[in-house]
Amino acid sequence: MTFKVLIENTDEVFGCSEGQHILSAMAKMGKKGIPSGCHGGGCGVCKVKINQGAFSSKKMSRAHVSADEEKAGYALACRIFPETDITLHVIGKLQKRF
Repeated sequence: MTFKVLIENTDEVFGCSEGQHILSAMAKMGKKGIPSGCHGGGCGVCKVKINQGAFSSKKMSRAHVSADEEKAGYALACRIFPETDITLHVIGKLQKRF
């Protein structure tokens, strides 16, 4: 199954397969809306806020996403896997100015 991911900052839309993390799906599709760093959850560069949709996640560094932030929908794009279509906003440190 493939889910649609919308990056609000850039209006980019791409598909993300079940079991694929959002950051790798974006890179595979040639999109650049989410900053990319280590792809392992340690750098925090790919921090996003999920505004709509459901996802599962792997463990994230608390240095970059606190427990309260995680409850509010903040996550690292390299650690989350969509379960529905997703709408997100880029928060990461290397966010481009629009």
